[in-house]
Amino acid sequence: MKIAAIDIGSNAARLLINEVKINNKQPEFIKLNLLRIPLRLGMDVFTLGKIGEEREKMVIDSMKIFSDLMKIYKVEHYRACATSAMRDATNGKSIIANVKETSGINIEIISGDEEAALVFENHIAEGLDKEFAYLYVDVGGGSTELTFYENGKMKYEKSFNIGTIRLLNNLVIVDNWQEMKDEIKKNIVSKKPIVAIGSGGNINKVFSMSKTKDGKPMSLSHLKKVHKELNDLTVEERMTKHNLREDRADVLVHALKIFNNVMSWGEINKIFVPKISVADGLIHNIYSKL
Repeated sequence: MKIAAIDIGSNAARLLINEVKINNKQPEFIKLNLLRIPLRLGMDVFTLGKIGEEREKMVIDSMKIFSDLMKIYKVEHYRACATSAMRDATNGKSIIANVKETSGINIEIISGDEEAALVFENHIAEGLDKEFAYLYVDVGGGSTELTFYENGKMKYEKSFNIGTIRLLNNLVIVDNWQEMKDEIKKNIVSKKPIVAIGSGGNINKVFSMSKTKDGKPMSLSHLKKVHKELNDLTVEERMTKHNLREDRADVLVHALKIFNNVMSWGEINKIFVPKISVADGLIHNIYSKL
């Protein structure tokens, strides 16, 4: 069975195509293709309130490509979801209608809570040590989703309008940070030690830069060190020194600021990066419903 997930975020759109095979009565998810297109919808939406003509065309053209790829791979089931930028865009619904007409792809605008739940669909914590509690931290361009997991149960989930594109455009105010801090201090508490599980392209990039072995955590002190180093460099210097694309180099420092704040306020010293995403969660969500 071939399943596809389309995640239209504030920074990029992703198409993930998986083949699901049953192995010893358990589903095995095999990645066939992952295509990322840096649409940067948040650059328009968070400053202008809508998606401009140029980026609207990029969305429509990208969805045509995604549709063609799904046909080539003979995808049987798919789900396409748009998050923070499309939620806030005044012309989001009309663009979704245009996409449906031109490519046949049906895009759903999902809430922040639904976005957090989709990351949780990966069920990574279920395979980890039960002696710990786990905080999923998914940092995107427009929002950050937190999901707290303890004793086999989801205890708390919330979406905050703090994201890398918003920070890049100086659109996150002190009150936004204070709300996040208060929520974490109140709700992310446990008698067990808490560790973080990070998702999103930025933390994946930091993980690969760190040369940490798969399955091993990174420390908060390491994230703070990388944040300081990158913060002292220009975007061009980050691109050259760390071989980063421009659309990663300009937001990476902001992503690290979010992770550092969340972990510090939650008194969390370690973060696992299992390379999960909203798209991966969508794949699992589609399969579980089938």
